[in-house]
Amino acid sequence: VMERKTRVKINKKEVMLAKLRKSCSCTPKKLKNFVMDFFPVLRWLPKYHCKEYIWGDVMSGLVIGIILVPQAIAYSLLAGLKPIYSLYTSFFANIIYFLMGTSRHVSVGIFSLISLMVGQVVDRELLLAGFDLNDDVPPALGDGSPQNDSQPNITAFNLTIAGMNAECGKECYAIGIATALTFVAGVYQVLMGIFRLGFVSMYLSESVLDGFATGASLTILTAQVKYLIGIKIPRSQGHGMLVITWINIFRNISQANLCDVITSAICIVVLVTAKELGDRYKHKLKFPLPTELVVIVVATLVSHYGKLNEVYSSSVSGAIPTGFIPPRVPHFNLMFRVAVDALPLAIVSFVFTVSLSEMCAKKYAYTIRANQEMFAVGFCNIIPSFFHSFATSAALAKTLVKTSTGCQTQVSGVISAMVVLLVLLFLAPLFYSLQKCVLACIIIVSLRGALRKFRDVPARYHVNKVDTLVWVITMSASALISTEIGLLVGIVFSMLCIIVRTQRPRTALLGQIQNTSFYEDDLEYENLSSVPKVKIFRFEAPLYYANRNYFLKSLYRLTDLDPNLEAARRKKYEKKEKQHLKKGDCTTANGLGIGETTLQLVPKQIDFQALVVDCSSISFLDTTGVNTLKEILKDYKDLNISILLACCNPSVIDSLKRGGYFGKDFGSMQEMLFYSIHNAVQFAKDQK
Repeated sequence: VMERKTRVKINKKEVMLAKLRKSCSCTPKKLKNFVMDFFPVLRWLPKYHCKEYIWGDVMSGLVIGIILVPQAIAYSLLAGLKPIYSLYTSFFANIIYFLMGTSRHVSVGIFSLISLMVGQVVDRELLLAGFDLNDDVPPALGDGSPQNDSQPNITAFNLTIAGMNAECGKECYAIGIATALTFVAGVYQVLMGIFRLGFVSMYLSESVLDGFATGASLTILTAQVKYLIGIKIPRSQGHGMLVITWINIFRNISQANLCDVITSAICIVVLVTAKELGDRYKHKLKFPLPTELVVIVVATLVSHYGKLNEVYSSSVSGAIPTGFIPPRVPHFNLMFRVAVDALPLAIVSFVFTVSLSEMCAKKYAYTIRANQEMFAVGFCNIIPSFFHSFATSAALAKTLVKTSTGCQTQVSGVISAMVVLLVLLFLAPLFYSLQKCVLACIIIVSLRGALRKFRDVPARYHVNKVDTLVWVITMSASALISTEIGLLVGIVFSMLCIIVRTQRPRTALLGQIQNTSFYEDDLEYENLSSVPKVKIFRFEAPLYYANRNYFLKSLYRLTDLDPNLEAARRKKYEKKEKQHLKKGDCTTANGLGIGETTLQLVPKQIDFQALVVDCSSISFLDTTGVNTLKEILKDYKDLNISILLACCNPSVIDSLKRGGYFGKDFGSMQEMLFYSIHNAVQFAKDQK
């Protein structure tokens, strides 16, 4: 007989007060630990093995920096902002994560999905403010300052609504929206870290994240097609943006710019070929080929000396200023307009960062702190928002490149930031003649990984049909409705799938494996023997209010006995017998004597005297679940059938005790509860 341990009662009030006193106390040692935990760089940098790590960090930092510059300029199209702001974002994110991050290998910076989400909010607010979303106006020829926007867009906004400066034009207002959105998202992430809400990421399953990324990739691809072929169409907003954009593309396909089409075709062929060769021979290459940088340099030179903008009206990036714009506090009034949009942005940014950090930590055998990662990515958004930057996250492609080029620590992030700084201070104006179609090609080719998920659908379907359905629903909603609603739809649908699975779980009658004390599903396995006079029922889910009816229906169906119907039939039969007796008939309707009647009250279909319920898969019971078991205990007892529970975990046993299933004094508990199915079966066989 196994005896439960007696639990020591804990005074929760005293425990909470002790924790509160401990957390509120301030000692030099505790303050030092707090600072070192908040800035992990203070722990690992003094132990940095320069001779062992420096070469790998420098190489990976240079490679990522070279990749980062063209990607930052390209992703500015997604965010609806000028390229200079993308460079600012990449610079500050690497520096701050170097100080606060716990992952050694993650590359934090500009990310296509985050840029898309920022761009959708920026476009919406610009449209509401009365600005023209068409960004294909001739670039300004002034000093290249970001404040020099095109004249048609300076006075189109009612300047008193959001409390902006009267001289603020379209570009100024756009970056104001982006920085306000980024600041609020960072505040959300820090608050989630303070209140330890990292568990929110658990509700984003792999299927939801993959579907969201694929759907967003389709949206990104659609938004870049107009740059590929050089047509001028309005930037669609709201739900169904993907469909509306494609309709506008086909309506205006006759206006395609031949120069942009030829340039795009050449760039895509070169980029895809280089990527495929790089993937095929990556084990022979010490670092990835900087194809994007080569394409950008060559395309810029061709565009500049061929005067493609002047001769063929090819759209170019325009002036990119050098240096840093003075910092500015994000506009408080704009924060209220984007507070709701910042929540999904904060969650997606955090989830991608933590999932990539955990992947790298598992691969290279070290640990990360998810809560600190939330603080790190939060401050990667809050602090840069004062320096005209927008939201950031960890990026899978750059992280994989970083690990493959010998990265050891986040020192590589500082090297990457220095490469970006070099461009910011000296090289940015050289990209003036770079065609936008080239940037669109870089973005589209970077989506190869996400778009290849379509090839995995058959394999995914073979592994798990429900997860495949979650992926399809999330992907479709993200692409056809909007990215934020697609993410919400994916989360809700995946949770509904879990609920449905527990509402209609597998149920089975078990048979005995011959010459053993083990029992399995007699529909799934051959050569199982049934136990005479005993039925063994398995329910593979928690028993709670949502699946109570299914539990009872399955039990009655598999045992071929509904105790309520049987009880009603008995009462009806007894009533008929009494009527026969009153008439003075010595025989019943069956032709039997009165003494023999009681033997025939129960029809022959009841071929068992004990029902064993295998509770090994029942993880918990709620009040409805306990009452359901009490109900079948009473109903079957009226038919002289005993109910025996087997393999209950301690949580289920405690719920049954509190619900009064075993009676007041638990005296009959040893005759109702068993630690194995075989023990319950043996007990049932020994019963008279």
